[in-house]
Amino acid sequence: MSASRPSPPPRRRLTAAAIVGTLAASLCAFTPSAAFAADVPTPSAHYDMSHSGTTLLDVSGNGRNATLTGFTDASFVDAGGDDVLRFKKDGYAALPQGLVTGADNDFTVEYTVATQTAGNQFGWVIGDGVGAWNTTALGNHVFVNPRSSEGGYSNQVLSGIRVKTPTGNGETRLPAGGGLNPGFTTLTMVGSGSTLTLYRDGQVISTTTHSVNLSSIVPATGTLGYLGRSLYTGDALLAADVTDVRFWDTSLTADQVSASMPTASEKSATTQALLRGDLLPVVKGANATLDAVRSNLTFPSSSNGVALTWSSSDTSVISNTGVVSRAITTDTTVTITATPASGSPITFTVTVAAASASADLDAIDLSERTTENLPLVTRGAVDGSTIAWSSSDEDLITPTDAAYVAPSVGAADAYRGGGIVERPAYGTGDRDVTLTARATLNGTTLSREFTVTVAEHARTAPDAGYASAYFKSDGDEKIYQAATSGNDFFTFSPVNDGKAVITSTADTTGLRDPYILRSHDGDKYYMIATDLCISCGTGWGPAQSQGSLKVEVWESTDMVSWTRTNGENTGITINQPEAGMTWAPEAYWDDDLESYVVFFASRKYSDASHTNSDNLYAQMFYVTTRDFKTFTYPPTSWQDTGYARIDSTVTKIGDYYYRFTKNEESGAAGTLEAGKDIFLERSTVLTAPTTSSNWTADPTKTWQLTDTRMTTLETGQAGEGPEIIKLNEGDPNNTSGDGYVFLVDNYAAGGYRAFLTTGAEIASSSQSDRLSQRSTWNVRPAGGLPASPRHGAFVSVPQTVLTAMHDWTSIEAVTSTTALALDGRRATASVTAADGGDVAGTVTFTGGTWSETVTLSEGAAAVDVPSEVTAVTATYDGYRDGLVTTSTSAEVPVSTLTITTTSSLRCVLGKAQVVVNVHNTATVAASVTVSTPYGSKTLSLAAGASSSASFASRLATVPAGTITVTATAPGDQTFTGSAPLAAGTCN
Repeated sequence: MSASRPSPPPRRRLTAAAIVGTLAASLCAFTPSAAFAADVPTPSAHYDMSHSGTTLLDVSGNGRNATLTGFTDASFVDAGGDDVLRFKKDGYAALPQGLVTGADNDFTVEYTVATQTAGNQFGWVIGDGVGAWNTTALGNHVFVNPRSSEGGYSNQVLSGIRVKTPTGNGETRLPAGGGLNPGFTTLTMVGSGSTLTLYRDGQVISTTTHSVNLSSIVPATGTLGYLGRSLYTGDALLAADVTDVRFWDTSLTADQVSASMPTASEKSATTQALLRGDLLPVVKGANATLDAVRSNLTFPSSSNGVALTWSSSDTSVISNTGVVSRAITTDTTVTITATPASGSPITFTVTVAAASASADLDAIDLSERTTENLPLVTRGAVDGSTIAWSSSDEDLITPTDAAYVAPSVGAADAYRGGGIVERPAYGTGDRDVTLTARATLNGTTLSREFTVTVAEHARTAPDAGYASAYFKSDGDEKIYQAATSGNDFFTFSPVNDGKAVITSTADTTGLRDPYILRSHDGDKYYMIATDLCISCGTGWGPAQSQGSLKVEVWESTDMVSWTRTNGENTGITINQPEAGMTWAPEAYWDDDLESYVVFFASRKYSDASHTNSDNLYAQMFYVTTRDFKTFTYPPTSWQDTGYARIDSTVTKIGDYYYRFTKNEESGAAGTLEAGKDIFLERSTVLTAPTTSSNWTADPTKTWQLTDTRMTTLETGQAGEGPEIIKLNEGDPNNTSGDGYVFLVDNYAAGGYRAFLTTGAEIASSSQSDRLSQRSTWNVRPAGGLPASPRHGAFVSVPQTVLTAMHDWTSIEAVTSTTALALDGRRATASVTAADGGDVAGTVTFTGGTWSETVTLSEGAAAVDVPSEVTAVTATYDGYRDGLVTTSTSAEVPVSTLTITTTSSLRCVLGKAQVVVNVHNTATVAASVTVSTPYGSKTLSLAAGASSSASFASRLATVPAGTITVTATAPGDQTFTGSAPLAAGTCN
């Protein structure tokens, strides 16, 4: 269909033959009315679901367009030429004045609908004054609800009229008339005087009398009413397919009702077209994006209330229940037939791909450049080949280990020892590695090479503050961030001018429970959030039973710019079809698996239909990932004690992981004495399973309970969403050097509350000496935390990130200082960054026409200065990553090794002694050798020092001669010189 079009004339109703030539006359068991020629008045408005932008077009010619809220073009589908608006609890239409007036009680509304769920969903309502049911704000109204679960009217059409008074609802409901027919049903409500009559597909199913005047219902101005929502703010929005809605400001007769509506065959055709469009992606399931089927198909027993039976043209390849057999040598085409309970069969042509190791190799997607360990899959994602990996440089990336043995407790390494990355040191540059995958299937082995660039380690710097991410409320499901003013945890303030940092336009469009994890190497941050929008009309019940199977994931290096890890504007499916929700995901690094463990709360149903009502308590599951793009599947049960648990968070102290979790039961949960509060456990194995809360459990095999009922606060209510953060060195709150802050979302009190503790206190908690019962376990006075945060996360950051967040810009280079020192002719440059972090790159030494560039090592570089150079400077280049500024030292003069020499005679008992005086004029110590005709001596002279040496001649008269002086100094400096030997006679 066209997503946007000018106002059309009323659309020609298409017959079944016009859509699908061989369809049977009806899916709805209708017989066209003999009174079809009855004189039907022109409607006051007709909405056939044609739209233009946010306008629902009135095709009656009266120009009474309705206004759409919450829908996109994707909300409208073309069902064989019939436009259908798919209400998915995501939007509604506001109706204009003039459709129905209050001059009398005569009106008619015709509404053609196929419901998607059996919830309490309002189809249409006339009246205004949206509000809570027990307030006068809720206006008087008349309504039709295609299905309702209230007041014992389960799966029944509910219609009625309500006049709100200060003391009561004043509601008159039509008696229950049964549910909808399969496929599309036309519901017609006729008001005539004091009588309300409800028709289903032209047949009266309910009638009642009342004493209400329509004048007390129809608003005088503004919005007349709505399609797809209730006036009661507590009701969810509509979940249904709607194809035609018409209004008359008069009462239609029974014959006119029959004549006005779409015929049975017309509705059947639309139903059939929708069935085909709805079924194909459901049938293909996980194969939806593939050219050929490689996994089992899903054959639903019904769709939109239409019962279906299924058959296959070749049950050896695809069974009648959708089981796919890959035991074929070539791709094979099969015809799948869905037969409605009433109507013509719908056929699908499905090609089943023959199993191939090639498909598994083609499905491998490795990053071209990595900062993380690699997910080197050992089992093909498509056809299940066995895959082994080799590496051209095993010191940089490890190969898989054929002899790998899984641990007895906890998760096995999904990559069998392969893919562990050792990044080159910061400043040494990236390096390339060639990986070879060998996939074996049915005795055939194929291989493929992948070139991966291993990124050098990134620059690191001391942590200088903290950052936070959170959402605000059920009505404000966006991500906000805050940061401390410095290295004090209790100095948070909003960043980005207090505006949301991420507003989702994907999936449910709601973001809750953000968690931020710093990468294992510390050079990036991952944020993972719940995909849930309660403010969109999703009730808490549906959120738990039909919640998203996805998580929303981003990464960032500066906590300002966030990008999706999967490169798409959508979340990542990590949960299984049997799951009812994926809530409050968090992650922690597993030292044994050398991967991240992502854990979340979920309710698991018996199957994907979510129809069972037993064992639906919340459990904790986990998956693992190395890049937050690919995750192991399916999730593994982590905590299943038979009682509801949610909101786990983890930290590691020494050899133990410590896990804080919320008991979601309303009361005691076995050993846990009280519900809705936080308890503490420990284990040496992060992925060890938990099947009970046990004080004496072996923490090397499971999780041992060490504290309960930890956070009942001043409101008398406990909290949820616990977080544990190790305090930075230098934080004034970290008085012990082992400080931690524990936070709990005390939503009743408006946000987080904090407890200061230590790692030693957490680690020493036990049944007989609980952390929460010690005098040191006191809630800190409110203040200093982000304003009104809900279920957020806190993480340490260096100064560059802290500054970037407050300025809301990308990271800027920190200043550097280059100091130059000379030891003789040995010049050494030392480079430091203002934030105390790493420096890498080169230093260029310059003197006159001479220069030489030297690579920094641990912040220093040294060079020998040539003898002709008299002064030198050193310039740091700032490295190619641009994270540290360049800097140049002051010019330092270079001292030349020079020894000055003089001599004299001294007479001792008539014999002459030669006395040689030497002076070291250099700024470096020297070893000086003095040679005369009467001997040689070596002297050690400090910088600028003088000394003398005496030589006995045993002569009364000393002739003239020469003194030779040689000297050496650090930096390979040398000196050779001579001086005249004094001549004389001793009397």
